Amino acid sequence: MRVSLRQKIIAVCDKKILAKGETVGVSFYAFFANKNDDPQLLMEAATWWIHTHRLDHFEKALKIKQLAIAGL
Repeated sequence: MRVSLRQKIIAVCDKKILAKGETVGVSFYAFFANKNDDPQLLMEAATWWIHTHRLDHFEKALKIKQLAIAGL
């Protein structure tokens, strides 16, 4: 996964955790605007989320942040 996407995932998770607590859930769509302006980046995130890690649609932001930090 490219560094810019990893950084964005961590930042979005931090913001959601700060606002709603450590039990808040996110989907990979949380890292994108409602407009699909970068389909390659969206597919990269979807592949990481669905294919690589086999995550559910919604996962705890803390778990996603930890995966991103670990570079998994």
